[in-house]
Amino acid sequence: MLTKGKFGKFGGQYVNEILMPILIELEDAFEKHYPTPEFQEKLNELLRDYAGRPTSLYYARNFSKVIGCKVYLKREDLVCGGSHKLNNALGQALLTKEMGKTRMITETAAGQHGLATAMAGNVCGLETEVFMGAKDIIRQASNVKRIKLLGAKVTPVNIGMGVLKDAVSDTLRKWTGCSTNTHYLMGSTVGPRPYPEIVATFQSVIGKEIKKQIHEKEGRLPDTIVACGSGGSNALGAFRPFIKEKDVKLVFVEGGGVNLKADNSAAAFKIGKPGILHGAVMQVLQDENGQIKPSRTRAAGLNYPGRGPEISGLVDRGRVKASCAFDNQVFEAVKVMCRTEGLIPALETAHAIAYMMNNKDEFTKDEVVVLNFSGRGDKDLETIVRYFDEA
Repeated sequence: MLTKGKFGKFGGQYVNEILMPILIELEDAFEKHYPTPEFQEKLNELLRDYAGRPTSLYYARNFSKVIGCKVYLKREDLVCGGSHKLNNALGQALLTKEMGKTRMITETAAGQHGLATAMAGNVCGLETEVFMGAKDIIRQASNVKRIKLLGAKVTPVNIGMGVLKDAVSDTLRKWTGCSTNTHYLMGSTVGPRPYPEIVATFQSVIGKEIKKQIHEKEGRLPDTIVACGSGGSNALGAFRPFIKEKDVKLVFVEGGGVNLKADNSAAAFKIGKPGILHGAVMQVLQDENGQIKPSRTRAAGLNYPGRGPEISGLVDRGRVKASCAFDNQVFEAVKVMCRTEGLIPALETAHAIAYMMNNKDEFTKDEVVVLNFSGRGDKDLETIVRYFDEA
């Protein structure tokens, strides 16, 4: 049974009582402002004229020959800033203005969401502070420089493993003390209600465009949509308008890390189980005592131990197929996409590419597949070059 904020057994609001009035205020504001023509006009203008939407749906002829079916790339790497993250950031920045708040805080791993939040904050006239794990600051140095250049404050998070999970925990904690004038711009479809719904709604512009564009190009719906994910924002953005289209197969590819037997494999759908993380029930990596386990992949954006409530629910009821790709396969996927289409994918996106390369037998020559190309790879360039230099 689907109730508000619940996706089967996933979702909910498992938070400190101090956060409850803040979440109620946010949900009320979203339900009041988002449907109005005035809000839609402001959002659509920013998405079109600032973010550069609609992004193209590109027929990747050369990569299609490698896979053996017709593959289209939804080019979210062409969104201003280099990833899909700006779709949600612009929406929540507008919502922040409507709530009369002057400041936004957020967390980021790959840096793309932090960059998008800084951009959205500036264009909407809001002060921005970005919390980032100390390890992620080092490996995503280029995006950290961009965020600082835009004038946002970057605050290192040194608790725990110094990665995304720790940054989310720290941001939630800081929010309780500054919510009067500050909105926490959650970057993925995780967290307590109403965040999963808000983020998925703003990201669903991706799937709406896919539906229109594939009809124009093929005269029909795609057979399959493939997207990488951790919390699930780009995947749900692409999947949402197709969830009721039962003939469209939806594939979610998470980071496997080195392998499934590694102690820090990030494949929560393969080796995790339902648990509470950051205010909601979701599929989570846990140890034998129920403690959250650290995860590690070469893609910082997939290095989160939980899968958001909605994507967890969709996998649980069999509507979405969950799979994973391993680090060595991901680097090979980067090379193939570079050589076939001249596109350097983000390491996150490369997980979806690797899935298609590893599972060619699933696709027949007449199939039409859309791969959500969620981000560009310049942020990962040093990691990619170092891998091939050391190989």
